[in-house]
Amino acid sequence: QVQLVESGGGLVQAGGSLRLSCAASGRTFSGYTMGWFRQAPGKEREFVASISWSGGNTAYAGSVKGRFAISRDTAKNTVYLQMNSLKPEDTAVYYCAATNTASWDYWGQGTQVTVSS
Repeated sequence: QVQLVESGGGLVQAGGSLRLSCAASGRTFSGYTMGWFRQAPGKEREFVASISWSGGNTAYAGSVKGRFAISRDTAKNTVYLQMNSLKPEDTAVYYCAATNTASWDYWGQGTQVTVSS
């Protein structure tokens, strides 16, 4: 089996920080692009950030750019999302995903991030 397992979510006050982790198992994700998405209740899933296998190329949604940072440890098959200056509107279930094709092939189960005011 292939799994992506997110962790690190929780409850934090506005202005605080969280670091999400996504650990892959079952196979190596060498060469994959990794990404983070989020979905709030009643809202569509939205892109948050992505990173190339080498880590040399990153992309961010405009709403999080400058506050969030994506990184990866290829040896550990793990991707991270450092979330700083959190806002209540960042509250959502955060999912990690992986692809080496034109579409996202693997998804984690999600981890809840709740930002209180």
